[in-house]
Amino acid sequence: MEKLNLVKAYKKYYTAAAQPEITVTGPVQYLSITGKGDPSAPEFTERIQALYATAYAVKFIFKKQNRDFVVPRLEGLWWYDENRFPGISLTGPAAEVPREEWFYRLLIRMPDYVLQKETEEAVSSTLAKKGFPAIGEVHLFRMHEGKSVQILHTGPFSTEHRSLKQIASFVREYGLKKNGHHHEIYLSDFRKTSPEKLKTILREPVK
Repeated sequence: MEKLNLVKAYKKYYTAAAQPEITVTGPVQYLSITGKGDPSAPEFTERIQALYATAYAVKFIFKKQNRDFVVPRLEGLWWYDENRFPGISLTGPAAEVPREEWFYRLLIRMPDYVLQKETEEAVSSTLAKKGFPAIGEVHLFRMHEGKSVQILHTGPFSTEHRSLKQIASFVREYGLKKNGHHHEIYLSDFRKTSPEKLKTILREPVK
């Protein structure tokens, strides 16, 4: 039986243009883990490892049922305490909010047939096998993002503000307002890809 490839099955979800555009995303479910702090810190890497280890455990559960799937791209939601850091523009947070004050939710999309039962089974078996405490924090998460402005950013994370500036201009031009957390889809594996070749979809939920 052919594996379900979510990147191909939901091509629109994993595609963006080099200029700002509107996209609409329906309800999606993910494996998820949350955290706070500098993404260059060991804790962030440990959470990625915990998430992927659990995702592959879920995959193997369904492979035995002849419902195998390809584990898709890593994603992340990013935000900060806007009461502590008020009045910052869309392009300002990376420069104005200390990295240790960032909150994040790491995500890996799951097929609709993955349920809580299989998720708990995967977490339990992975925790016993790998022993990473963070694995116990992985959970099934549903999100209905709705309307967003998105852009494909090519290059290092340090230059994302240039793409976000384009999104901010688009948002102002069309009278839109922020309506959720900053969303990134990592089309490239940033552990193995040179910074100038990284491709990242940037999404800003709006209303």
